[in-house]
Amino acid sequence: MTSRQTRPRDRAERGIPEATVARLPVYLRALHTLQERGVATVSSEELAAAAGVNSAKLRKDLSHLGSYGTRGVGYEVEYLVYQISRELGLTQDWVVAIIGVGNLGRALAGYGGFASRGFRVAGLLDADESIVGQEIAGMTVENIGRLEELIAERGVSIAVIATPAAAAQGVCDRVVAAGVTSVLNFAPVVLSVPDGVDVRKVDLSIELQILAFHEQRKAGGPGDYDALATGEAPPGTAHYVEAVDL
Repeated sequence: MTSRQTRPRDRAERGIPEATVARLPVYLRALHTLQERGVATVSSEELAAAAGVNSAKLRKDLSHLGSYGTRGVGYEVEYLVYQISRELGLTQDWVVAIIGVGNLGRALAGYGGFASRGFRVAGLLDADESIVGQEIAGMTVENIGRLEELIAERGVSIAVIATPAAAAQGVCDRVVAAGVTSVLNFAPVVLSVPDGVDVRKVDLSIELQILAFHEQRKAGGPGDYDALATGEAPPGTAHYVEAVDL
């Protein structure tokens, strides 16, 4: 692998929709599983089922990569892994710094899947002096005061923010000012960034709330929507009704 030198061409110029880009890692994960099982070729139907999408959507997504498969045979697994990896930039070495080494930051630092996907964690930083200096996953936690220096020294391409919410925006401002234009945010706050900076947000509590909604619906619903419509609020709750023109 080679270190990152320049940013990939803008995907919009190549006509690849963002929704397709979001599904490519899912296809890649399914393909890696097939590789581990020694599967050489896979049909669009089989790959789509493994990825949890329909086969027509998968074929359209892969056509953006110039991969159409072979009628009656399907896709060559190894070559498709290469195509998707190349498109996602995983044939390069992406240097990552994790800022915030609490429980979540420690778990991320110890995750072995980063290296196998082309991501090299090159720095751990924290503001807590009781954590600074600790050895985690073979790396020494450094003081947040060295953030800009570490980014420059180690060629950090992606910053992972796992700080408390109150500190996240300030950390983000610093990494952006230091030249980082890709941020993965685990802090429970929306970050404000300038044009040209990409932020992906991971909020586990939101995902759990969505799952709770579906569990509630499967169990019969949160209550009676008809009762709300007639003005009857559930016992012990305040009732708020807003008219919305559809």
